[in-house]
Amino acid sequence: VGDVVGEQGLEHLERRLRSLKQLKDIHFTVVNGENAAGLGLLPHHAEEMLDAGADVITLGNHTWSKRKICDYLDSSPAILRPANYAPGLPGRGFGAYDGPEGLRIGVLNLMGRFQLDSNLSSPFRAADRILSGPGQECDVLLVAFHAEATSEKGAMGWYLDGRVQAVWGTHTHVPTADTQIFPQGTGFLTDLGMTGPDRSVLGIRPEHSINRFLGGLPTRYEAAPGAAKLNAALFTIDTQRRVCVDVQRCDIRE
Repeated sequence: VGDVVGEQGLEHLERRLRSLKQLKDIHFTVVNGENAAGLGLLPHHAEEMLDAGADVITLGNHTWSKRKICDYLDSSPAILRPANYAPGLPGRGFGAYDGPEGLRIGVLNLMGRFQLDSNLSSPFRAADRILSGPGQECDVLLVAFHAEATSEKGAMGWYLDGRVQAVWGTHTHVPTADTQIFPQGTGFLTDLGMTGPDRSVLGIRPEHSINRFLGGLPTRYEAAPGAAKLNAALFTIDTQRRVCVDVQRCDIRE
């Protein structure tokens, strides 16, 4: 599920995620939550997302925007921050979880470096390290790649083709139309989109974004009012052959 933005995004997730899971017979759900508090998230936001039906929450460049999340990152295995942050920081970037029929599902959270944070280590090398280590114990491997550049996201998908079952991008809040399965069986989507205010600019009030581009005085971004949407993607995985067999976008509006 794409980046949850503000209270509207949280409320829409709570209203619609469980019914979507039941309708589509979904067995495991990963939600990006790093914008639940506008920038960053707090522990109670994470608990709300887990109660709404998320199995794992991933983060990105706003991981540290709310420092109260730091202790929670260490205590809750269900929330991941990018694995290519410095190793001494709170939390973890990879987790292995119990799936249906005894499957072990590995989820890897990575962040791109282009226009985000050049002080990160290489997400490609981080993927190599984890997939050759704890990832070997998993039956299914999923990669959430939080990145700005579509080229970096696409390169990651191709780089991991045949080594993981699904790679998807987050961060840009706009869903892409390139659902595909790579030659070695990895499902891919450049960006999931977002879960939050529908009539907005990336979830915020349009006038705030317009003000920025017209050179106005800086102002605090606020989530736009009104109806919300949920952008997501459904990956269908053949766990016997360990390949993705279908990728579908899901867009649910109020």
